[in-house]
Amino acid sequence: MASVSLRRTQSSGNRQKWTYSAWIKRTGIGVLGSLIGSSSTNDDNGYGQIRFQADDTLNYTAWTGEWFTTNRKFRDPNAWYHVVVRVDTTQGNVSHRIRLYINGIEETSFSSSMNPSSGQNLSLNVNNYYVYLGAESYSSGTSRFFDGVISHIHFLDGEDRTPDYFGEFDANGVWKIKTSPTGINYGTNGFFILKDGNSVTDQSGLGNNLTLQGGTLTNTEDSPSNVFATLNPLQRNATTANNNTLSIGNTRQTTMSIAGVYTPSPSTLGMTSGKIYAEMKVNTMPANCFVGIDGDASNTVRQGINFGSSPYGYCYAQWGGKYHDDVSVAGAGATFGAGDIIGIAVDLDNNKIYFSKNGTWQNSGDPTSGATGTGAFYTIEAASSTTEGAYFFQSSNNDANGNAIFDWNFGNGYFGTTAVASAGTNASGIGIFEYDVPTGYTALSTKGLNL
Repeated sequence: MASVSLRRTQSSGNRQKWTYSAWIKRTGIGVLGSLIGSSSTNDDNGYGQIRFQADDTLNYTAWTGEWFTTNRKFRDPNAWYHVVVRVDTTQGNVSHRIRLYINGIEETSFSSSMNPSSGQNLSLNVNNYYVYLGAESYSSGTSRFFDGVISHIHFLDGEDRTPDYFGEFDANGVWKIKTSPTGINYGTNGFFILKDGNSVTDQSGLGNNLTLQGGTLTNTEDSPSNVFATLNPLQRNATTANNNTLSIGNTRQTTMSIAGVYTPSPSTLGMTSGKIYAEMKVNTMPANCFVGIDGDASNTVRQGINFGSSPYGYCYAQWGGKYHDDVSVAGAGATFGAGDIIGIAVDLDNNKIYFSKNGTWQNSGDPTSGATGTGAFYTIEAASSTTEGAYFFQSSNNDANGNAIFDWNFGNGYFGTTAVASAGTNASGIGIFEYDVPTGYTALSTKGLNL
């Protein structure tokens, strides 16, 4: 949701009792970003903000001070967190007047905290004030954007509800989402948005719709019940991290032009077995660009070096060749450039990898050929033999004459903020891709890895 904010004008509601619940996945780490808040342009007495701090703690601040700041830091860009803030200032127990829960468990360790006085009015339900989601309310929703993905946002006006109304533990003790919660009352100003999509139309039945204040609110298949791979902001080249930025939910990679220095970013999820498919669209590209997989992604010795120099790195090069173990071979496929979509089919049951360009498999490849490996770009090492014990999708460039922008589709159905033009068939039913997914292959997601 970076650069995206939503807004609604509140009426007079219950300022002593309310509940905020949302499932969030951070993609920007180490940046200040707001989840929800309220304020007026001419009166700050109703100002309040629930937000992530630049040190990755979670904070609830207001014009009266900071209600809480966690000791805990939220730095996993591959995890969905369920955040619930309960407010009831009429409670006799002062420590129960503001309560925070993460994934169904109450948070009790804070670097700073204070309790409201009995019956104190707090923000979010102030008449004629704005409530903002995804950006700081104090700046009228124009700065400190939340960098990540949000799903199933509930705001309950006049209701103090526990997390089990919105989620539950499964048989393995994992906190999971309730997609259609029951037994809750949204009151006057309450709303339920971003339910199974990017709609800001209120699903509570009250008609309290929000409006898009700025930016582009895109849909994604990534959800609390099925986590999809993205590019990993925590595992970029340490020496050139500022020259290799990730955006749009960590699906877009922008690399700066540095001669002799490569800037790869591996996927967050790795592949150890099965058959996995992904797509990468070249948005902008100079020379010397590569796409493929890497089983040596965390090797610090290789920082700044193309992943194809690794014995466990397998690349399709921009000039149409192959690059692996620091050896370049020409003529394996067609050249590719800006606007082209590269499909990658990784068969770890037979240790083969195939590449397509705009739907045509290169080298006359047949990803469904099994052990025969017809037209495979490479026969690869078993995932268990690699440094990582798994393979990760990668893309990188090295060129002093321009920047590269790569847009990955791990099954979300988008390249950047643009939906796929015409979704291909997908026998596994997991993920949306531009081209037909080869039979037996699936998206790199938690459900895909457990097929």
